[in-house]
Amino acid sequence: MTTTKDYSQYFQPPSLKDAKKRGKEDVQVLYGASIPDELRTLGEGKYYHIQTYGCQMNEHDTEVMKGMLEEMAYTWTDDRRQADVILLNTCAIRENAEDKVFGELGHLKSLKLEKPSLILGVCGCMSQEESVVNRILQKHAHVDVIFGTHNIHRLPALLKEAYFSKEMVVEVWSKEGDIVENLPKKREGIKAWVNIMYGCDKFCTYCIVPYTRGKERSRRPQDVLAEVRELARQGFKEITLLGQNVNAYGKDFEDIDYTFGDLMADVQKIDIPRVRFTTSHPRDFDDHLIEVLARKGNLVEHIHLPVQSGSSEVLKRMSRKYTREQYLTLVNKIRAAIPDVVLTTDIIVGFPGETDEQFEETLSLVREVGFDNAFTFIYSPRDGTPAAAMEDNVPMEVKKERLARLNSLMAELSLKSNQKLAGQVVEVLVESESKTNPDVLSGRTRTNKLVHFQGPKSLIGQFVQVRITSAQTWTLKGERVQAELEAEAI
Repeated sequence: MTTTKDYSQYFQPPSLKDAKKRGKEDVQVLYGASIPDELRTLGEGKYYHIQTYGCQMNEHDTEVMKGMLEEMAYTWTDDRRQADVILLNTCAIRENAEDKVFGELGHLKSLKLEKPSLILGVCGCMSQEESVVNRILQKHAHVDVIFGTHNIHRLPALLKEAYFSKEMVVEVWSKEGDIVENLPKKREGIKAWVNIMYGCDKFCTYCIVPYTRGKERSRRPQDVLAEVRELARQGFKEITLLGQNVNAYGKDFEDIDYTFGDLMADVQKIDIPRVRFTTSHPRDFDDHLIEVLARKGNLVEHIHLPVQSGSSEVLKRMSRKYTREQYLTLVNKIRAAIPDVVLTTDIIVGFPGETDEQFEETLSLVREVGFDNAFTFIYSPRDGTPAAAMEDNVPMEVKKERLARLNSLMAELSLKSNQKLAGQVVEVLVESESKTNPDVLSGRTRTNKLVHFQGPKSLIGQFVQVRITSAQTWTLKGERVQAELEAEAI
């Protein structure tokens, strides 16, 4: 005999139709968020585990969920067999990310059968997709709770409902999200993510993010700056300002004239040693921002500037709203203001209709810009996006061959860039010990290059001067300058 769950009482699935609407209602900024007293003991004696997929925004969302769960008395565990709550914080940007999650749900079914009290949840961007939720309902009835990117602050109430309702809890709001301030966060280490805005209004034809994250809505400057000051007080060494399109920050403000350049100028005055940001859109990268970044200080000389293609025709089909020539003009402006800037990018190969000549244009742009690194991807259609309706007429073997050629070029450029650092002394923020050798430490330069060198664990979390002794394709090896000076003094 088989049984099915009743979804009628607590069922708010996503709607792609609603997600495509851009409502005119005001975005509410909600302060004073807190865990209800009656839920602060819900997790006593219980453990939780969160598996995070995708971008830094998801990493930040996981920090928020960890903060809420620990205020509910849950304890983190790396052992999923020990966990009483397992959440999969998902990414929808590519098909292989989705496949991984569904594979994981299959593996977790046996764990749920062994431990029926386990609460298994799916959240993040995949949860905002109609097709995904329908697939979970049809084939993964062992999932207990599904919630979306606009519902993260509702986690305590949703968990309570999942424990006591005996029904699958589905709450995915497709309306534009509010901004919820003062949620607890569990940050670890010496680096912190700071979300400055949510959503995206660019509607690139290949991208699902405008539907899963909603319209662009910026946090108020005073709230962002207060969070950064608190992180400085707590001793964090580096922060990364986050948004789907950070340099559109402030464009939705109606009462003040305050842009991303203004925010960066104010953050520069706060005593945080390093400040990064991601991700930026070339279309919104204005002269004021370049001027502020050129002042450097704690604003590092590394910019991630996704280009996606080097062909103006492909960029037009992608609805990127800039041409190859406009992108190169922007790069030249940035390099003129910040001569030692390191540029990295995102590139998609095999977009519908991409010809051999258009792909060659991408290779030539990569050479001309001289990117230090790139995240490279084979085009993956996403249901509900305009590109998914285009004829995907580039054969997979051609896509793979193009990706291999692009990656080979990127390896060549990365090695050449790294070799220029041989013999130079660079500032390294030490992050951890090497996974393969406890006597070797790992850290990053201001330009985000990975450096390995020998030193004591006491240096973790500190800035050290390292002379680069050898350059590899993706990493650098070096010797601590202070260690050399100490040896000379003996």
